[in-house]
Amino acid sequence: MTKEEYSADQIQVLEGLAAVRKRPGMYIGTTDVAGLHHLVWEIVDNSIDEAMAGHCENILVQIHEDGSLSVQDDGRGIPVDKHKTTGKSALETVLTVLHAGGKFGGGGYKVSGGLHGVGVSVVNALSSQLKAEVKRNGKTYVQEYAKGDAQGGLKEEGKSTETGTKISFTPDPTIFEHTDFDFDTINNRLRQQAYLTKGVTIRIQDLRDGRKAMFYFEGGIRSYVQHINRDKDALGSVIYVEKDTDDGLVEVALQYTQAYQETVFTFANNIHTTEGGMHLTGFRTALTRILNSYARKNELIKEKDKNFSSDDVREGLTAVISVKLGDPQFEGQTKSKLGNAEMRTAVESVFSELFEEYLTENPNDARSIIGKCSLAQRARLAARAARDTVIRKGALEGMTLPGKLADCSSKDPSQSEIYIVEGDSAGGSAKQGRNREFQAILPLRGKILNVEQARLDKMLANNEVKNLVIALGTGIGETFSLERLRYHRIVIMTDADVDGAHIRTLLLTLFFRYFREVIDGGYLYIAQPPLYKVQAGKTAKYAYSDKQRDDIIKEFGDRKYGIQRYKGLGEMNADQLWDTTMDPEKRTMMRVTIDDAEKADHIFQTLMGSEVAPRKKFIQTHAKRVKNLDI
Repeated sequence: MTKEEYSADQIQVLEGLAAVRKRPGMYIGTTDVAGLHHLVWEIVDNSIDEAMAGHCENILVQIHEDGSLSVQDDGRGIPVDKHKTTGKSALETVLTVLHAGGKFGGGGYKVSGGLHGVGVSVVNALSSQLKAEVKRNGKTYVQEYAKGDAQGGLKEEGKSTETGTKISFTPDPTIFEHTDFDFDTINNRLRQQAYLTKGVTIRIQDLRDGRKAMFYFEGGIRSYVQHINRDKDALGSVIYVEKDTDDGLVEVALQYTQAYQETVFTFANNIHTTEGGMHLTGFRTALTRILNSYARKNELIKEKDKNFSSDDVREGLTAVISVKLGDPQFEGQTKSKLGNAEMRTAVESVFSELFEEYLTENPNDARSIIGKCSLAQRARLAARAARDTVIRKGALEGMTLPGKLADCSSKDPSQSEIYIVEGDSAGGSAKQGRNREFQAILPLRGKILNVEQARLDKMLANNEVKNLVIALGTGIGETFSLERLRYHRIVIMTDADVDGAHIRTLLLTLFFRYFREVIDGGYLYIAQPPLYKVQAGKTAKYAYSDKQRDDIIKEFGDRKYGIQRYKGLGEMNADQLWDTTMDPEKRTMMRVTIDDAEKADHIFQTLMGSEVAPRKKFIQTHAKRVKNLDI
């Protein structure tokens, strides 16, 4: 065996955009559907930056029939004059050089989202074809690229009285798993951007099927909060504060509702900071302090009573916090968390001052909000007592697990999985068929409590919810800790009928509202049991969809066959359940993810909330899409 040589010859230098094509995940996160749409966000963000700078009023996004996508704006147009460092046009420079853009020197943009300077060049690198059209200086300029390389120089193509930029690109199918753009995903993102940027008109057209939409919101984030709360029972009007400070522009819109959950979205330079950051910390600190101060001053809290906690004042809150600053410090290229410490102070100061004014000037709204907080406080204290009783006697103290839980012998969470099954019948088959080493089974009796319409204290009084909380081991509410999770695969396994779908929705509501970190961690799955068993003689095959069933029938040809439609898991014996649904080598499972938190929140509110009208409208709208309805 020869010793491997390590010299200068083994050092590989990736020049230009080759590094992006070699390791695309480093720049856009993934190469799945999320990564594909990240390309769109990078181009749209550039147009939004032009709008925030006051140079752009219209943005048009088009999904083309050939699989390409274009983003067009009426901004100033990317400069086309020669760049002194690269010797190429400014357009070619920003499209081919990483960390090149108009946002570093401070002269081109006062405020922008894309400060890493990798956006448009990364899109170019990961596209099989890209075309840039610039209208500027009374002329139209065009340049084309393939996989990041310029196909010829910059060309003049006639005169123009307009200004702006149009970028058209086709994602490279050798890089991305899927290259089909999703209209709804892009549509939701553009609506959000229109709320955050007053006075800009954003249009989207899907030329594949003719769908289109247009967004323009004069009310900005105030309108955004109204949109989020459109099907909720609101307390008072939307409270809106805005102030330009030395550290940047601060905007906050909030409204309380009768719901039990908090819905907060934070943005920095129109970038959705999904993990919050300093602007969120400043807002929460100010909210808690001002509400306590107002309640004490106006004797709405008794002298002997404790102050509201942060959790108390956040129950039923819907808020959008948007800051615009010159030098945002995001944690990572994905920009999920804002790190600028000065924005904590700025948001806290601005919001405190203006929120206090609002409460003083609107005493009726103030009393409604304080009343909501008081109810939340009483429920929290009751929940704490209930939780202490439940959990102190549960798994966290090393005492008994729920009686119905058939636990696995493995104590390693990364190797363990739990199946949450519907009823004792399915539970019996699952317990017999499982691999006892790493598979636990928890049967549920009937439908669990709808947590969308219940506070924590009422939840913990429900036996099925209580058993689930103890089995998972994480605790709930204030005591929740993901590190204590006993299983790293939690599998919801219900019947393929209406009742099964209802139980699955109730469980998903519980996880979304109280175990969100479990979903975000990628630990929650939905089992896919077969819908049909197709048997010809001694040959039996399982189908998980109507199409698979038809394909199996074709495969059998002229042979006589019988079809069994499984309505419930209890119809399968232990071996069948293992072979089709529980065997890691053969099973099909769907991992539960949250692509759009706002949309998910609205769906759960619509389907599981107390308001009947939105649910009735939803059912009427989607009734024709229902399949396999048991009547």
